[in-house]
Amino acid sequence: MQRDIPLPDTDSPVALAPLAGISDLPFRQLVASFGAGWVVSEMIASQEMVQAKPGVREKAELGFNQANTAVQLAGREAHWMAEAARHVEANGAAMIDINMGCPAKKVTSGYSGSALLRDLDHALTLIDAVVGAVDIPVTLKTRLGWDDALLNAPDLAVRAENAGIARIVIHGRTRCQFYKGRANWDAIALVKNAVSIPVIANGDIIDASTAKTALDASGADGLMIGRGAQGCPWMLRDVAAQLSGNVAPAPPQGSAFIQLVSDHYDAMLSFYGTQMGSKAARKHLGWYMDQCAPEPNLRKAVLTERDPKKVFNLLPDALATPLVTHQGAGQAA
Repeated sequence: MQRDIPLPDTDSPVALAPLAGISDLPFRQLVASFGAGWVVSEMIASQEMVQAKPGVREKAELGFNQANTAVQLAGREAHWMAEAARHVEANGAAMIDINMGCPAKKVTSGYSGSALLRDLDHALTLIDAVVGAVDIPVTLKTRLGWDDALLNAPDLAVRAENAGIARIVIHGRTRCQFYKGRANWDAIALVKNAVSIPVIANGDIIDASTAKTALDASGADGLMIGRGAQGCPWMLRDVAAQLSGNVAPAPPQGSAFIQLVSDHYDAMLSFYGTQMGSKAARKHLGWYMDQCAPEPNLRKAVLTERDPKKVFNLLPDALATPLVTHQGAGQAA
C-alpha cells in the first residue's frame, strides 16, 4: 500500500537512535537543541501501553507533541500494534517507528523485535496494521537478518516499502551478533539498492570519521547515532557539519560545559523526581566525566552522592578540564 505521507522536513541527515533507559525526554531535548534530523523514543511495548501498564504510557508520552520525534512501538500482534499506533497519533506523535531490530532475549522470546526477521509474512501483518491505522509517517528499524544464514533485510525492506513504510533504519549486524564484532556497513548497501525510500545506516557510528566511512560503504541517505551521543550530546551536530564540508563548532568547554551538565542533571531531577532522577542521571554524569578524567575519589563522590545539592557543588571540580575528543560509551540500539 503506497502512501503519500511525507516525512517531516529536516536540515540534518543525522538522527538519534532509540536507547533503552537513555533516550528519555531530557536527553532527547538536549540532543535536539544542538541539532538533529530526528530523535526516537525508547521502545514501547504496544499491548502494555494500550492496557495502561504502569510506567509504559509515561514513556510513550515522551514522544507526544515533540517536533521530529518518532515514538517507537514493538509487539507481535497486529491488533495491539494498530491500537497503540492510534493512541500515540491521537496524543500528538509526529511519527511512529516500528521496532524489528531489538536483539534482547526478553523481546525476541516474545516474538517481537528482531525475532520478526524469522517470519517476514508475520512481520508484514504488523506493518500493514500500523500503516493502515494512522495518517502520520511510519518508519521501520531492523537489522541485517537473524543470523549469517538469514540475511533478509533487503527482502523485508522491499515488502515494507510496498506496505507504506516511509523510511528504514538498518543496524549493520544480525540479531545473533547482538553488539559484538563490527557493524557491516557494506551490507546495508544491499538494502539501499533494493528500495527507493530513504535508508539510514546505524551501528558503530560514533564520530565524523566513522560516519563518513559508514556513508561511503552503505550509500545510505543518512545516519543514526546512539552511543556516540552519550556524554557528547552535540555529536550529531558535529557529524552533520563535517559531512556537509563545514567546520563543526567547538564543543562546550569550561563553564559552558559545567552549565550544560548541571542543566541536564536538573532536567532529569525535574522529570523523574529527586530519588529516581538522581539514580537515572548517574550514567550520564559518568559519561560526561569520562571526558574529564577527574580524580577517582571525586568521580566516585559524584556517582554515589544522593543529595542533589551536593552533586551540583561537586560538578565544577569534576568537570574542570573537559577533553576535546570524545569516542562515546555504551551500546547503540
